[in-house]
Amino acid sequence: MSLIKRNDTNWLPSVFDDMFRTDWLGGTTNVNSIGTSIPAVNIREDDDSFNVQVAAPGKSKEDFNIELDNDVLTISAEEKKENETTDKNGRFTRKEFSYSNFKRAFSLPESVDSSKISASYNNGVLEIALPKKEEAKVQAKRMIDIS
Repeated sequence: MSLIKRNDTNWLPSVFDDMFRTDWLGGTTNVNSIGTSIPAVNIREDDDSFNVQVAAPGKSKEDFNIELDNDVLTISAEEKKENETTDKNGRFTRKEFSYSNFKRAFSLPESVDSSKISASYNNGVLEIALPKKEEAKVQAKRMIDIS
């Protein structure tokens, strides 16, 4: 029997490492089972609204689809790229293509006013504003008279 030296600094076997990188738990990682990147999402709540930010650089606003169905907000994008190089006779010398897509879904709280949801895409960040209903907003502190 001989010892085998591993230069790998990772102490987990690759089987376990692959398992933890795979998106088994519904979005706990930013890489799915086929190695496609899933954009990071920030969700912030303030007194008047929720704000969802999706980091998706290199896309255009036409690449995104945002749907609301039964209080479930679904954000998806699909992108197709093709690059073709031909010689002077019109024959292929190289053709490369790639497809990428992602889909994220979020259950919205009852406090969101779904009729006022808006979205914008600037500098690689998709931002979705989810305003709260008036009755759900934090009310200012007031004194109550005792009669």
